[in-house]
Amino acid sequence: MAVREIVVVPHGALSQEAEEIENIDDHVRNLARDMVETMYKAPGIGLAANQVGEAIKLIVVDVDYAYGDPKEKKKNPIIIINPEIGLCEGGDTFEEGCLSVPEFNVDITRPSCIQLTGVDLDGNPLKIEAEGLLARALQHEVDHLRGTTILDHASVLKRNIYRRRLKKQARKDR
Repeated sequence: MAVREIVVVPHGALSQEAEEIENIDDHVRNLARDMVETMYKAPGIGLAANQVGEAIKLIVVDVDYAYGDPKEKKKNPIIIINPEIGLCEGGDTFEEGCLSVPEFNVDITRPSCIQLTGVDLDGNPLKIEAEGLLARALQHEVDHLRGTTILDHASVLKRNIYRRRLKKQARKDR
């Protein structure tokens, strides 16, 4: 297992729609394990393959570890291949951040309760009914697989201010 580099905007993989995984091979298994380690090291509560530069439909999530009692923390990542969001209910607005969009937060309204399907690393079907933070994290990661970041949820003004800040920083780093 290895920690991978998390790509940041404007990296091309972040705006690319991920491709369906047809074959769960060693590459996919190793990538999933690397993504889990990368997520914990960041630290984050979820990661999509696009965020490590691979545009395939693979996400990892663990919302309990980040916010768990330090004495009882246990890593319990959920690894989902080809996730699809089905039934959605309710709606809540919360501020979200993203490892691929550093130093940027935006209020996003999302369904508060979802049903997600996919497969695990062994090819077994998964069906997850999620609410609260888990529902939000799953939706956030599936957004990445669609080529969408939190910047796409921001107002044009807020998005442009952030992009100008990135350009200014890039000039400074040269």
